[in-house]
Amino acid sequence: MYLSVLLLFFLWAPALTIKNLNFSVPEEAIAGTIVGNLSNDIKLGILERGKKSNFRVLENSASDLIDVEQDSGLVFTKQRIDRETLCRRNLKCQVSLEVFANDKDLYMIKVDITDINDNSPIFPSEQIDIDISENAFPGTRFPLTSAHDPDSGDYGLKTYVINHNGLFSLDVKSRGDGTKFPELVIDKPLDREEQSHHNLILTALDGGNPPRSATVQINVKVIDSNDNSPVFEAPSYMVEIPENSPLGRVVIDLNATDADEGSNGDVVYSFSGYAPDRVRELFSIDPNTGVIQVKGNLDYEENNLIEIDVQARDQGPNPIPAHCKVTVKVIDKNDNAPSIGFISVRQGAISEAAPPGTVIALVRVTDKDSGKNGQLQCRVLGNVPFKLEENSDNFYSVVTDRPLDRETQDEYNVTIIARDNGNPPLNSTKSFTVKILDENDNAPTFNKGLHVLQVSENNIPGEYLGSVVAHDPDLGHNGTVSYSILPSYVGDVPVFTFVSVNPTNGAVYALRSFNYEQTKYFEFKLLAKDSGSPHLESNVTVRVTVLDVNDNAPVISLPILQNDTAEIHVPRNVGVGYVVSTVRAVDNDFGESGRLTYEIAYGNEEHLFEIDPVTGEIKTLNPYWEEVSPVVELVIKVTDNGKPALSAVAKLIIKSSSGSLPEGEPRVNGKQHQWEQRDWDIYLPVLVALSAISIILFAAMVTIVVKCKKENKEVGPYNGRTPYNAQPKLGKMKKKKINKNDIMLVQSEVEEKNAMNVVSCPLLVTSPMYFDSQSRLPLSSSHSGVMYLTPTSSNQTESEGTVECHSHNEIGQVRSSAENTSTWIPLKKVGTVIHFNI
Repeated sequence: MYLSVLLLFFLWAPALTIKNLNFSVPEEAIAGTIVGNLSNDIKLGILERGKKSNFRVLENSASDLIDVEQDSGLVFTKQRIDRETLCRRNLKCQVSLEVFANDKDLYMIKVDITDINDNSPIFPSEQIDIDISENAFPGTRFPLTSAHDPDSGDYGLKTYVINHNGLFSLDVKSRGDGTKFPELVIDKPLDREEQSHHNLILTALDGGNPPRSATVQINVKVIDSNDNSPVFEAPSYMVEIPENSPLGRVVIDLNATDADEGSNGDVVYSFSGYAPDRVRELFSIDPNTGVIQVKGNLDYEENNLIEIDVQARDQGPNPIPAHCKVTVKVIDKNDNAPSIGFISVRQGAISEAAPPGTVIALVRVTDKDSGKNGQLQCRVLGNVPFKLEENSDNFYSVVTDRPLDRETQDEYNVTIIARDNGNPPLNSTKSFTVKILDENDNAPTFNKGLHVLQVSENNIPGEYLGSVVAHDPDLGHNGTVSYSILPSYVGDVPVFTFVSVNPTNGAVYALRSFNYEQTKYFEFKLLAKDSGSPHLESNVTVRVTVLDVNDNAPVISLPILQNDTAEIHVPRNVGVGYVVSTVRAVDNDFGESGRLTYEIAYGNEEHLFEIDPVTGEIKTLNPYWEEVSPVVELVIKVTDNGKPALSAVAKLIIKSSSGSLPEGEPRVNGKQHQWEQRDWDIYLPVLVALSAISIILFAAMVTIVVKCKKENKEVGPYNGRTPYNAQPKLGKMKKKKINKNDIMLVQSEVEEKNAMNVVSCPLLVTSPMYFDSQSRLPLSSSHSGVMYLTPTSSNQTESEGTVECHSHNEIGQVRSSAENTSTWIPLKKVGTVIHFNI
């Protein structure tokens, strides 16, 4: 029996069908004879559009004789087939093919090679010589040599015939394997003296129509009598012997007796002349004792029933042999373990996305033994995600038992064990490798939910900050990760202006120089995306922390310095512990870089003062310091605690003032007095500045009023107009009120930025044309000139009035046009134009 294991690897195999087909072709058919058409016979379903039919021969027992065309599915002969050469004398001659059609169906094809009567029977020799004693009794039989016909079945050897002469006849018998052999039978007593030789013709006929035949001549020689022939105890014997019996094992001990004495009674045993050669290869017979022994290897699977023809003859003249038949029945033993071989169908693997139940291999198992010894049990060894499903005709499908994951294991060694039911049982194992193909089933993952990158402030743009790497266990494009930054803002600025990322390796770079004092940290989302189809992605938060660097030196804010110097006046007799001043400095750095320490660097050799290193308060140490040195120049140094440390210095000139503390006022030491002194140091400059501004403004207002009163008395023509004193009295004039909405102040080109002069005059208040509001000159103005307006005609209409305006510094003139209802008055230097709508 034949064992084979057929592996069929599929990337996606939702179902596998097994079908059987039978064809036949007569032997001696010429090459190219069409045996069958698979496309028609198996009725394949409609293929996918654009896909051609595909027939692949997986196994062929006679690849040199029969094949299948890959595209059309035609089964054809490749050369002339001789059935007798291919199958010898087997009654059934088949060629088996296993064809994989369109990558989804497996077809088991049997091609029967039908016999034709193309062979005649053949005798092994041209004549047969037989010596027969004249005393042979009628009915005595003499086996004859058999003919051989290579054809089988109906065209094989059917019978024998002999020409009749009245003394002999022919009896045709059959062996256990169905072959026929002839025996010559004596019908009447023989008389040597009457006729000593007889010539007979034996003809062998097959079952053809007409039958083919072969002939052989039988030469019978009648010899003088030997009264008694050997006699076997039985004409036939049945013996059982197990297969694989050791050489020399006794099969049977035959015994034949002869009643004669002497040499006429000595019996010699031998195989009959027509015994097959295979019998002589498997057994031997002792000519003296008749013991038959095993000479060759007995194999149940080769031949389970063997017939041995034995003859015994005496040593006398003209012996008449005796014949018997020994039938040896070979008993099957469990001597064949299942054997496994592989025929690879496709070099590939199964996708990890294949669902449970996907077929990955087809296994066909048989055993050469019979009965229980040939019954098999198969299973998959080990904890692997595969199992066997039994189909039919000793076929098993290897299918997936659970979901696959290439990232957990990318290759499996599948071992199949086949065990028979013999006693003891025999088993065999074979292994094959199943590779798992990758699918894009894993998104890139980061090892942390928050990645923190650090960079020192004042970094160089383009500086490498670090790498944020995602891991994707998939292979190839499915595991190739690219990186990008998701859109976001740091404040109102896009994050793309802060950092960039290398799309290949996740390296993050700074795009600007960071300042810790402005940005202590910022966050953004980094996206990791694989190249699978469809792609998978994930993101992670990246925090960039800016590390402070001691890049800001302390700046002394108090006391107010001019050229890094300040003067401090201290009353006399203040005593010890009096807070002379407080030095304050600011440092924009943080942490240790922003923690400041105050010290007196120089000028305190006499130890007249001390400074608190933390608060910066300068106190007196000597109550009579003014006597030691009425003027002390202290160099105060303010140092931060960064690395390296930065510092700032200021010179404080401490002078002793002439006054002293009032009677009864405590001489410092109190904490409340220290705070009062500190507040005084802070607000004194502000109060002085405000007082000075107020005095200046008051003086300016007085000056303007005086100027205006003097100029009101001046009368005279102006630019051809009626003088002011020619006007009618104010009491008789019709008052025309000019609202502030009728005045537009226009800034001139020569005016300084943000400066505006205000025109005002007492006349405007008492005149029929006056302003109902006045504006002050801002403190920031660089000019303080005052303008006023004067009517020029007593009979002037409202539309023709002329207004004269003078400044107290007599810088320029202002004209009004009678042709226009609007008057523009340019003010040189002062930089103001007044627009009246009258």
